[in-house]
Amino acid sequence: MSLIPTPSTVEAAPLASQAMLQAVHSQLGSVPNLFRLVSTSPETLEGYVGLMGALGKGSLPAATRERIALAIAEINGCSYCLSAHSYLGRNLAKLDDAEMTANRNGASNDPVADAAVRFAAALAHNRGHVTEAEVLALREAGYTNAQALEIVLHVALNSFTNYVNEAFGTEIDFPVVRARTSA
Repeated sequence: MSLIPTPSTVEAAPLASQAMLQAVHSQLGSVPNLFRLVSTSPETLEGYVGLMGALGKGSLPAATRERIALAIAEINGCSYCLSAHSYLGRNLAKLDDAEMTANRNGASNDPVADAAVRFAAALAHNRGHVTEAEVLALREAGYTNAQALEIVLHVALNSFTNYVNEAFGTEIDFPVVRARTSA
């Protein structure tokens, strides 16, 4: 049970959050518990949805975004996000089990995506303190400076959701995948 009551429906959420939750429902076909919990603060929901929307327009492929989300969820020990992104990785990004295992280990079986996931994992492990060699490895794999910044924001946004879920005990509403580590 969450330490912050999760509105049971869109209509039970604060009025200022309802339109955003309805938009989430239109996009996903449901409103996951994370969104409903965050809707308790309409401003926080607006920030979260806004950042997601902006990053969705970025140049990183959806599969790479899911790979990063899996790596960061494992690093932060967030079973909610591992469950959600395992579901999304399998069903939307079409990642196989071997790939998702590699992602959870901070890597990828795809050589280009591997550079992004390794960079994201280094950011998370080292609280942003990456080496010049880690930045160069990202560039050598073909990532632009804009994409490097997108990766940093993906790490930050995924860390935000990991922290919300872990701090408040969001009830998992996806097929459950447990973190091997805890933050």
